[in-house]
Amino acid sequence: MIEHWNLVFRALSAEPRRQLIVSLLDCPENQSVPLPEGAINPDVPENPERLKIDLQHNHLPKLADFGFIEWETKPLVAHRGPRFQEVAVVFEALHSSATDIPDSLVKGCQRLEEERQVSLGN
Repeated sequence: MIEHWNLVFRALSAEPRRQLIVSLLDCPENQSVPLPEGAINPDVPENPERLKIDLQHNHLPKLADFGFIEWETKPLVAHRGPRFQEVAVVFEALHSSATDIPDSLVKGCQRLEEERQVSLGN
């Protein structure tokens, strides 16, 4: 059981993977999400070409290995995998308690992202 939680949190440890799960939650269950668009956080835009490479070589295989998504290359899309609900439930729980998340955590994440953007020269 603990190993399942470790897999879920490992899968959600990178922003593009989190954003992809959110995008899949926002679309009908049997529909796919176009990539890289579906993995871009609108508040934290990334270079789409670089993200596309990172998705194909890192993020998508990791999520697929865990069974959370399935993906195709032509066109590059992702859809819910057989174990999607294991990661979806984390976002559903966070969404249902959004008002309980401390401002320091939300603002801390925003500050870290702003610092990252400055270091990247954006």
